Amino acid sequence: SQVIVHDVNELTEKLFPIVEAMQKHFSAGSGTYYSDSIFFLSVAMHRIMPKEITQIIQVDLDLKYKTNIRDLFDEFDNFPEGAVIGIAREMQPVYRHTFWQYRRENPQTKVGEPPPDGLPGFNSGVLLLNLEAMRQSKLYNQLLEPTMVQKLTEKYHFKGHLGDQDFFTMVGMEHPELFHVLDCTWNRQLCTWWRDHGYSDVFDQYFQCEGEVRIYHGNCNTPIPED
Repeated sequence: SQVIVHDVNELTEKLFPIVEAMQKHFSAGSGTYYSDSIFFLSVAMHRIMPKEITQIIQVDLDLKYKTNIRDLFDEFDNFPEGAVIGIAREMQPVYRHTFWQYRRENPQTKVGEPPPDGLPGFNSGVLLLNLEAMRQSKLYNQLLEPTMVQKLTEKYHFKGHLGDQDFFTMVGMEHPELFHVLDCTWNRQLCTWWRDHGYSDVFDQYFQCEGEVRIYHGNCNTPIPED
């Protein structure tokens, strides 16, 4: 098998002009730090990778695999027409929190509500990027334009700090058809921060995950269970 190492500075240089507009809405610091661009790599991967690469899986480092990652590639075959990205739901009420103002103004909304019927947002720890579909999707590429990003952040009163995850979450509220939702067992997040920060009453509705876990995600430095 072949390993290709990419230079972070080189990638950042290509990324910055594409994602600069997003950074002020979805970065941790206020302001647009050049180095922050790397947190938006997945968003513009289709513009940066060579054309002959048609599919890519991007994963966080704090994962533990209980199955062969090759099985995850089969999920690309399950993408519905028009979907460009495979991603699992966020398993904490983080976006219930982030969208509080929109939710208050739209009491009937599914935005920020728990599964199975709600839209809890996404977690970018495990990402299936169908680069070919991303390149071909007129809608997806329109959504990368600064004016569209601005329009959506205003509509949803959105201010985040989680990079690509925030972008995918916000876009998913408006255009769920762009995403193939992965089963929670492909990205079983373990972080329980929001349980102790004001959301204990609803926490389990977001956190529950039936089935045999295939990938554990020890987010927010949560220890991953030993075998």
